[in-house]
Amino acid sequence: MKPAAFSYHRAHDVADAVGLLGELAAAGEEPKLIAGGQSLIPMMNFRLARPTVLVDMGLLRRDPAMSSIRRAGSELRIGALTTHRAVETAGHTLGPEFDVISRAMRWVGHLPIRSRGTVAGSIVHGDATAEWCLLALLLDAVIVAEGPNGQREIPAAEMFYGFYATAVEPDEVVVEVRFTRPAPRAALTEFARRHGDFATVDAAVALDADPVAEAGPLTGGRVVLGGVAPAPIRIPEAEAVLAGGVPGPDLFTACGEAAAAAIDPPDDAAGTGAYRRRLTRTLVAQALHEAWEESTSDWVSV
Repeated sequence: MKPAAFSYHRAHDVADAVGLLGELAAAGEEPKLIAGGQSLIPMMNFRLARPTVLVDMGLLRRDPAMSSIRRAGSELRIGALTTHRAVETAGHTLGPEFDVISRAMRWVGHLPIRSRGTVAGSIVHGDATAEWCLLALLLDAVIVAEGPNGQREIPAAEMFYGFYATAVEPDEVVVEVRFTRPAPRAALTEFARRHGDFATVDAAVALDADPVAEAGPLTGGRVVLGGVAPAPIRIPEAEAVLAGGVPGPDLFTACGEAAAAAIDPPDDAAGTGAYRRRLTRTLVAQALHEAWEESTSDWVSV
């Protein structure tokens, strides 16, 4: 299919993009930003999205900050127009504390998609199964958006409202994503009928352990699921199982069971709710095992 008719503008910098969005909206238009276009264009082709105007962000790649990956103290900061592939190949720039991000990129579509799609584009798109959305919740991301009144920071916990709905306003441009929760023991895994397809269910986990006595009980953990609700969600019932538990197959299985019991996933063409619960049980346990097997020494030796 072909998209519905639309007009096209090209922004020269962030201020220009914000101004264009405001002017177009005031004129009764329904503008939409486009960066890599790997999510928006397919939806337009199927007439699932019908913006009347596209504002192209391509020229903003000339600003190094918009395509940067850098550490700032304990945080990882990624420019809005950084591609999935750039993150996948960032290596030691991320450090062991955020290595889960680069490892998760293998699940993002195929190489051409990873080479054009952008970090902010995926998060603002708000797909409930998008890897970046799960990572944002897992690692306490802060989404920095610039609008007519300046910049504001949106915590990931307040970012995702429901089906493709986020807290970013129509006249705002995301300029950076800051990941504030280091997680040296973390993993993301998913199931799709074909690699590169949208996930039926995906799970992201992090394990917290005493760095002095890592063989002892866990001090906590985090479990995030996609594909089981209109937006990606944390599962506190599963996280409660991890706190004080001794890492191993029994604990990881129990955590998967708790996660499956806590959700009420939908029935749709991709699978029934019962099927998604079974996937959740397996994927959470699998991700926890992978996260526990990851260690700083292993990562450095690769």
